[in-house]
Amino acid sequence: MLGNTEMVARLVLAGALGSVIGFERERLLWAAGLRTHMLVCVGACLIMLVSAFGFADVLSADKVVLDPSRVAAQVVSGIGFLGAGTILLRGEVVKGLTTAASLWAVAAIGLAIGGGLYVAGIATTIIVVGILAGVKPIEEQWRGRMQTRSLLLIVKRGAMSIETLHEVTGERASRVRHFMVKPGANEGEDEVTISFVRLSQTSVDNIAKRLRDNPAVIDVKRTNE
Repeated sequence: MLGNTEMVARLVLAGALGSVIGFERERLLWAAGLRTHMLVCVGACLIMLVSAFGFADVLSADKVVLDPSRVAAQVVSGIGFLGAGTILLRGEVVKGLTTAASLWAVAAIGLAIGGGLYVAGIATTIIVVGILAGVKPIEEQWRGRMQTRSLLLIVKRGAMSIETLHEVTGERASRVRHFMVKPGANEGEDEVTISFVRLSQTSVDNIAKRLRDNPAVIDVKRTNE
């Protein structure tokens, strides 16, 4: 049986480790921020303590056999309800999955600290913070390259074809995802919509600049999809 000092120390350490991850979410203004992560981590730690040491007096009775992992195991499934509350659908974009995963990881850290696995709990905290803060710029850069970028051209009637576009884009012609021509608002003009994938904004701007130099192109605008 653990002493009171050791139990309190584990709860405090769990709260401290949860705050490290919660602060990273707090600075991004997510609903599940500093206090939520601290509470989840401390609560999970307490559940682990109760599961491991709370039934010591009952175990001394005859013919009583308890599995100390059963109470703690419910945290793994129970934390899913709290994580689900952080997931939001905005239009066609799902938000909050990372925060839900961080809550799940924080619960696991609390269980580890409650079970006395200090090194594993601290190491997991460092790894989780590294993933949340360090991998995000790489992820954003990758998503930026995969984003669809579009140009809207006003051209002279019948002057723009896919072959003309390929001449302008050169080796990047394979990045053209969408090419649509329709009559423009003014007589003798066409509106041409061109969408590119896996191209940086700089590359699309360079293509737009070359298109502006074409005498058949009246105007070029950037659009967002």
